[in-house]
Amino acid sequence: MKYIQKMQRKITQYRESKYLSTDPVVADLQRALTRDRVLEDIDDRIAYSKDESVFEGGIAGPVCFPTSTQEVQEIMRIAERHERHVIPRGAGSGLAGGAIPLGAPIVIAMTKMNNILEVDIDNRIAWVEPGVINLELSDYLRPLGFHYAPDPSSQQICTLGGNVANNSGGPHCLADGVTDTHVLAMEVVLPDGDVALFGGLDAEPEGLDLRGAFIGSEGTLGITTKIAVRLTPNPDDVQTILISFPSMRKAAETVSAIIADGIVPAAMEAMDQKTIEVIEQHIPAGYPTNAGAVLLVEVEGLADGVEIDALRIGEIAETHEADDIKIAQTSYQRDALWKGRKSAFGASTYLAPNYYLHDTVVPRSELANVLDKVNQLAEENDLTIMNVFHAGDGNLHPLLVFDANEEGTLDRVHQVAAEIVKISLEAGGVLSGEHGIGIEKQEFMSQLFTHSDLEHQNKLRTAFDPQCRINPGKVLPTGHSCADIQTLNNIPEGTWV
Repeated sequence: MKYIQKMQRKITQYRESKYLSTDPVVADLQRALTRDRVLEDIDDRIAYSKDESVFEGGIAGPVCFPTSTQEVQEIMRIAERHERHVIPRGAGSGLAGGAIPLGAPIVIAMTKMNNILEVDIDNRIAWVEPGVINLELSDYLRPLGFHYAPDPSSQQICTLGGNVANNSGGPHCLADGVTDTHVLAMEVVLPDGDVALFGGLDAEPEGLDLRGAFIGSEGTLGITTKIAVRLTPNPDDVQTILISFPSMRKAAETVSAIIADGIVPAAMEAMDQKTIEVIEQHIPAGYPTNAGAVLLVEVEGLADGVEIDALRIGEIAETHEADDIKIAQTSYQRDALWKGRKSAFGASTYLAPNYYLHDTVVPRSELANVLDKVNQLAEENDLTIMNVFHAGDGNLHPLLVFDANEEGTLDRVHQVAAEIVKISLEAGGVLSGEHGIGIEKQEFMSQLFTHSDLEHQNKLRTAFDPQCRINPGKVLPTGHSCADIQTLNNIPEGTWV
C-alpha cells in the first residue's frame, strides 16, 4: 500500500512539473493556487499594468487570483521568500495611479473574492469579501430595506476593497460620510503572511485605531480579505431637485448658502454647461443644455422634513438668481438624473478621446474663486475643461479633456494639473477628497505636510511593512518612502524581478 501511495505521489509530482512554469516564482504561485489562476503570458499581464489614470508605470508581474484568505497568505509568503514586491488590485478603476505596478511586482487581483458572506439586519452589519462590487451590495440589500451608503461614481464597477484602500467617497457622502464612516472592521493579511483583525463590531473597540490607519492607506500596509460594513436604512422619502443657474459662480454661491442655512442635503452635485451638453448627447437625462450650470440636490428622510428642506432650498436658490427649479416627479426621472451625473466622465469622449480627472478639496466659500482660476488656467493653456464635482463638501473634479495623440498635449495637461493642485492648496484646500494619492500626487505631499509629518507617516508604513514590499513607490514622495524603487520603471518588458 505504501509503495502504491509513493508511486501515486511521484506520478502527481511529474504531471505537475510538466505543466508548471519554468519560472520558480510563477511555479510556486501555481502550486499555491492553480495554474489557471496565475497569469504568466505577457499579453495577459498587460491589462493589469494600467488603471484608469493617465499614468505609466512598469508591467505587471505574474497576476494571481486568490479565492480565500489562506491563498492570499501563501502568495505573500512566496513573495517574501523570493524577495518580490506585490501590489493588490481591485477593479483597476482608480484615477491616481495607485494600482499601477512599478517594475514587475506580483499582482494580487482580488476580483474572485467577491462573496457577500453574512448579512445581520438586526445589528445592521454585513461581512463581505473585497472583490464585491459596490453597487451589487446595495442591490442585494435593497429588498431588505437597507443600502451601503458610499456611492463612488464608478460604483457599477469599483470594488469594496478598492474603496477601503482609497477611503472612497461619492455624491451621497455629503450627509452620510465616506468609506471610513461605514467600515467597522477588516481582516487583513500582513506582509509576512500573518492575519490580523483591525477594528471591531463594538461601538468603541479598545486599543489603537488600526482600522482608521488602514483605511485610505492605498494598499501599502496589507491586503484586505474580509470587510465588516455598516448598513444604512433606506430613507422614508427622497426628493431630487434640479436647479439651473446662469453661471457656475451663482451655483457655487448657492451651495455655501444652503449649508450656511443649516441644511445638509444627502447630495449636492454641480455641473457646468460643457458637462451638461455631453451628458445629454450621451444619455438624455433631462438636463437643460442652455443653463450655465446646474445643481443636483437630493434631500432624504421623513416626508414632512424632506418637503420643508426642499422648499427652503428652492427659496435660497431663487435669491441667488436660479433660472429654474424642478423636482423629479417619478423614480424614473430621479434615476435618469443620477445616471446622467454618474456618466459624465464617460460622456467626455464626445469632446475628445482622453481625459484627466483631477481631485482636490477646497473650502466651500472658495469654490467660486477657485473655479474661476481653474477655468482661466485651462483657457491660457488651450485645454478644454469640464467641471463636475461634489459641491457640497468642496470636492472638485476638473476634467481636462484632450487628445493624447497630439504632440505636447499630455505634457500641458500634467502642467495644468499641477497648477490646479497649487491653486487648491493656496485656497486652504487639500490634495484629495476620494481618489487617493497614488503616484499622481505623491510629489505634492511635501506642499501640504511638513518633513516631520512625512517622516511619521513613513514610520507608520514601515511598522507594517519594513521591507516596503506592498505597493512600493506610492503615496509618500521620493526621499520619504521606505524604499526607493524608481529604477524599476526601466526594467525591460517581459523580465521578472
